[in-house]
Amino acid sequence: MKPTGPIPPAFAGQSRLTVGGQDFADLMARAGDSPAFLYDMGAVAARIARLRVAMPEGVGIHYAIKANPHRELLALMAPMVDGLDVASGGELTMALSVIAADAISFAGPGKRDDELAAAVTAGATLHIESEGEADRALAIGERLGKAPRIAVRVNPDFELRGSGMRMGGRASQFGIDAVRVPALVRRLVATGADWHGFHIFAGSQTLDTVAIIETQAATVALAARLAEEAGGRPAFVNLGGGFGIPYFAGDHPVDVEATGTALADVLVRRAPVLSDTHFAIELGRWLVGEAGVYCTRVVDIKQSGGEWFVIVDGGLHHQLAASGNFGTVVRRNYPVAVADRMDAPPEMTASIVGCLCTPLDRLADRVALPVVGVGDTIVLFQAGAYGATASPQAFLGHPAPRELVVS
Repeated sequence: MKPTGPIPPAFAGQSRLTVGGQDFADLMARAGDSPAFLYDMGAVAARIARLRVAMPEGVGIHYAIKANPHRELLALMAPMVDGLDVASGGELTMALSVIAADAISFAGPGKRDDELAAAVTAGATLHIESEGEADRALAIGERLGKAPRIAVRVNPDFELRGSGMRMGGRASQFGIDAVRVPALVRRLVATGADWHGFHIFAGSQTLDTVAIIETQAATVALAARLAEEAGGRPAFVNLGGGFGIPYFAGDHPVDVEATGTALADVLVRRAPVLSDTHFAIELGRWLVGEAGVYCTRVVDIKQSGGEWFVIVDGGLHHQLAASGNFGTVVRRNYPVAVADRMDAPPEMTASIVGCLCTPLDRLADRVALPVVGVGDTIVLFQAGAYGATASPQAFLGHPAPRELVVS
């Protein structure tokens, strides 16, 4: 038997799964069928409100919509946050439908010319990832007769300790090495671009509060140094995020209140070159991850080689991350339960596997469960981020999962 992660507070202690105060079976019927993602909008709103109180006054909250771009969720979140961060032309279009262009930032390597042009035309902020991308953005702005609004994404000379996905402090396709940034900023200003500031993102999915505090302090110091060397005063600095959520046994949540207190102290003592700078943190998973559940129905149960297998109608084509195939080195189990008897004592050990023709399609490996029957609903928690749109839905031609926002 292998352990599972902790059930999130919004669902812990339930005997029968409810989402937003509504029974899972009723919600599944509304969604149309199994499998289905159910998103608790109340939990998302509570998360944003908690962060707003924890962070220093004036620090903006930006939502990285790659975590979950569901249109209804996005429309409901937009008035609650200060900005949306996108990473493709498609996400830009979605963001423009719910928020003003000047509250949108467009990051990510490999932006096509048509994507750059769309951002410049709309007035969104381009987070430039290379000198070559800067040259293309400037040329497009000249052709359109509009100065592009540009922030320089910096590849910092440090990394976020404990990060599940490191994005700084090493050779990377993300951002421009810090040593080369001041020269680029001077060139951008000289050519008439609307230089907006910096985006400094060192990593994601860490639960180490001290590491986040240290990284934010280093980020503010780096922004000040780069601004001084460039001879400019940035209007904006995106501090990144990196706040993880507890997926696995032994994980503990980030202390966002301690993080906010420490950041307030850093900002009070910031260098004069940043005195008028607006700061924001960019989060995706932390805002929406715990608010989502993935419900999938049991279609078969079998025994093989002395082990039990619970076979469901979903799988890694909807929940790639839960199968351990989305950026994890060692496969571990997400929190999981039988939806109508979450508090029932365990009576069997079984692996929960999906319907795909690959041994990779294992949603839970040898976990303790009550006796499971065909027709039962299995629920995987921590499913609100990097689920449906981060999974290979087209593989084998199975139907897409239903998605329902519970308001």
